[in-house]
Amino acid sequence: MLGHKRIPSREGGIEVVVQELAVRMAGRGLPVTCLNRSGHHVSGKEFDRVGKKKEFRGVRLRTAPAIDKKGIAALTAGISGAVLAAFGRYDVVHFHAEGPALMCWLPKLLGKKVFVTIHGLDHRRAKWGRFARSCILAGEKSAVRFADGIIVLSRDMQTYFRTVYGRETVLIPNGVTRPASSPVSLIRRFGLEKNGYLLFVGRLVPEKGLMYLIKAFKNVQTDKKLVIAGGCSDSSDFAEQLAAEAGGDDRILFTGFVQGQILNELYSNAYLYCLPSDLEGMPLTLLEAMSFGNCCVVSDIPECTEVVEDHAAIFRRSDVFDLQETLQRLCDNRELTEQMKRNAADFICEKYRWEQVVEQTLSLYRRC
Repeated sequence: MLGHKRIPSREGGIEVVVQELAVRMAGRGLPVTCLNRSGHHVSGKEFDRVGKKKEFRGVRLRTAPAIDKKGIAALTAGISGAVLAAFGRYDVVHFHAEGPALMCWLPKLLGKKVFVTIHGLDHRRAKWGRFARSCILAGEKSAVRFADGIIVLSRDMQTYFRTVYGRETVLIPNGVTRPASSPVSLIRRFGLEKNGYLLFVGRLVPEKGLMYLIKAFKNVQTDKKLVIAGGCSDSSDFAEQLAAEAGGDDRILFTGFVQGQILNELYSNAYLYCLPSDLEGMPLTLLEAMSFGNCCVVSDIPECTEVVEDHAAIFRRSDVFDLQETLQRLCDNRELTEQMKRNAADFICEKYRWEQVVEQTLSLYRRC
């Protein structure tokens, strides 16, 4: 597997997916190798933990060299990773994301079975410049032409590939594991208590809709805080814009990148979770938030509404006023919020299971 940044490391949704798939496949006795990208953690080298590990829970780890610069790290890692995969002793090469799939023709040329998971239509993301966007779109077209199988995470993406390319894809959504909730402990350092805050978890990038969320929350009449937990990835300028927009409202808190016990506590004790995205693949943080039994508020994009069905509050995408009204209604109505919390975990953990995702993926490998 390649196309992710690093495992074990929580740098984004793709890393979570690769780790869950690889570890579970290795647990079934299959030899699995993950090609980790060289370089530092996207939120800063202080979060580097992977180092030079050669194995993780039965998964072999190798390094795909990359030029660690914004806009070209993924491209260069995709090229070096494809070379390693093509000339390595592998039967199946599984690319994750559109950009790295630019090179999927190479292992295919050398007789490997090639699969690509499209985690989202990345060329639409606002953070990319013209060159990066053209490379990502070329990767999408390469996947369509050369991959033995393409995996997508939503029906909307299936429709996209069928309409634009006439290419059939396989829908295999992400999974989630039911977690154990944690009482408030470590998050007291942020001045947080149970049910005392609204929560967002994710990268600080424009397509996540954070600017809408901050503008909406500033007009919500509540003493609860808004916690924005996540690193800035390739978009430090945007993170500065968010901080400027939030200026003057001491209820808005940026924690930076979090993981482990702190993240568990944030999910466990939130009053509600909000994902106001304009663009998603299949948001793992939304699955995680619901698995902790959170009341969730999401934009009405198909990638979110397919996940939550009628088990979350939904507002009109990009509509700050509608988001504000939705948040105000839930902040004012504790009973409604608790009602939405009660069935969230059972619903999401039954609908999306990692073991089922692994079985469907292995079945695709076998039949192509």
